[in-house]
Amino acid sequence: MAENGVDESIVQSFADLGLSDELVRAVTDAGYTKPTPIQAKAIPQVLMGRDVLGCAQTGTGKTASFTLPMIDILASGRAKARMPRSLILEPTRELAAQVAENFDIYGKYHKLNKALLIGGTSMDEQLKVLSRGVDVLIATPGRLLDVFERGHLLMNDVRILVIDESDRMLDMGFIPDVERIVSLIPPIRTTLLFSATMPREIKRLADKFLMNPREISVAPPASTSDTITQHLVVVHGGSDRSPGGPQKTKRALLRRLLESEEIKNALIFCNRKRDVDVVCRSLQRHGYAAARLHGDMAQSERMATLERFKKDEFKLLVCSDVAARGLDIQGMSHVFNFDVPTHPEDYVHRIGRTGRAGREGRAFMLALPEDGKYVDAIQGVIGKPIPRMSLAGEDANVALDDAAPRRGGGGRGRDRGRGRERSASATNVPEPEKTVAEAPPVTAPAVEEIAEPQTDTTIPIESVADTAKEASVEAPVETPAPAPREWQRDAKAKPARERAPGKRGGRGGRDSGADTDNGGPVKGLGEHMPFFLTQAVPKVAARSAADKDASEED
Repeated sequence: MAENGVDESIVQSFADLGLSDELVRAVTDAGYTKPTPIQAKAIPQVLMGRDVLGCAQTGTGKTASFTLPMIDILASGRAKARMPRSLILEPTRELAAQVAENFDIYGKYHKLNKALLIGGTSMDEQLKVLSRGVDVLIATPGRLLDVFERGHLLMNDVRILVIDESDRMLDMGFIPDVERIVSLIPPIRTTLLFSATMPREIKRLADKFLMNPREISVAPPASTSDTITQHLVVVHGGSDRSPGGPQKTKRALLRRLLESEEIKNALIFCNRKRDVDVVCRSLQRHGYAAARLHGDMAQSERMATLERFKKDEFKLLVCSDVAARGLDIQGMSHVFNFDVPTHPEDYVHRIGRTGRAGREGRAFMLALPEDGKYVDAIQGVIGKPIPRMSLAGEDANVALDDAAPRRGGGGRGRDRGRGRERSASATNVPEPEKTVAEAPPVTAPAVEEIAEPQTDTTIPIESVADTAKEASVEAPVETPAPAPREWQRDAKAKPARERAPGKRGGRGGRDSGADTDNGGPVKGLGEHMPFFLTQAVPKVAARSAADKDASEED
């Protein structure tokens, strides 16, 4: 027996949950007869006004767990202008638009007004709806705060707050915005927090936002549905130096999988937006009806693409993780992970687009040998190994490398690894023998000793000193300053900013002296000639170009 007096094990229809007749009729018209486990547990709690922390597998009907009781609660009452009565926060525009569609389906027999605040669309139309008063406001955090700061929205009358896909909010960096939005809402309210995974950060937020919540978990966190058949294909063909590299090999294997499977419609996930464009163009060139979807596209184009995909105008949708959360496309038969997701929870959300509402689905993941640690992380989260699959001519027992660097994470790590391999191999290769013939030793010819008359030209040092002293006493001799050396002349000829990089100005720098900047001679030797200047200086050979460059750099 549940806390609210309803035994979930004997729930046979939505009427058993305490919903109104109009709402049960709308759900029946939509084709639903029996509630899912998360709906059977959450709906009675929401109708009682309790805070709920819900965690369930993707595709188990979490959206209806809060939309259905909200419609019944909001059926009585009337909204005021610019003051919504309830607020639903969604991480992506597509998910917000889908929740809005669910309200239209389930609330067809109720006169409730809703507004959708998302980016990429006209704000004027959204403000017109707000000015008439709305019962349900569905928004993304960024656009909601933008409208609030412009003074077009008041949140003093919000009585129900829903934070949907809270783990995705955390990954996308929306938590600071969510915290600010919660501070603008009255503290006396009903708060509902739903997610497919429940990391520790989300539980801390739940303790902050929720008051004595009822925790509902109908499946282990981040577990996959049993209706999804999973396969792992290890791509070992191709190399980084081959034309196209391993990505080209993966695209070829993807086409082989598409040809071997009976596909009604499929999502193909890539980690990067540019890979979405590349894979989509490749499929189109090979004759496949495919389209793309990622965050850099205009919102109108994204919504139009999703609408065409739902109408079966094309079978393949190449997308980023923007389509991995909450999108409910009827009868999705296949999901292909062209890239192994970096975060294991993303794998759960990706393949959760298929096998929904008890239907069968198939999921494939293409992995390179260097993706071993990411595959291990995914298998650790879902609690079971992913069966390997081999295509014709492919080996399924290729080893996955746990320590290899992640591809696409910057070429530095990969290049360093290759450099180490090259250096290690170079040390093991013997150095080739030189083939240049050695020159025969040169013997110096005999030199006859010729006796030359030698003249003693040595002058005693004492006489030189006496002579200089007498000359200085009798008459001062103007001695010109010594000519600057070649490297000194070059330094003076250069502009200040071209000399010695890194020493422009500052104390102790070569360019910091006032005399040097003015180009004048260096002074400070005094009026008398030092003794060492009177000595003959032997001719020194010209410096080499390397010494000259080194002196200029210093």
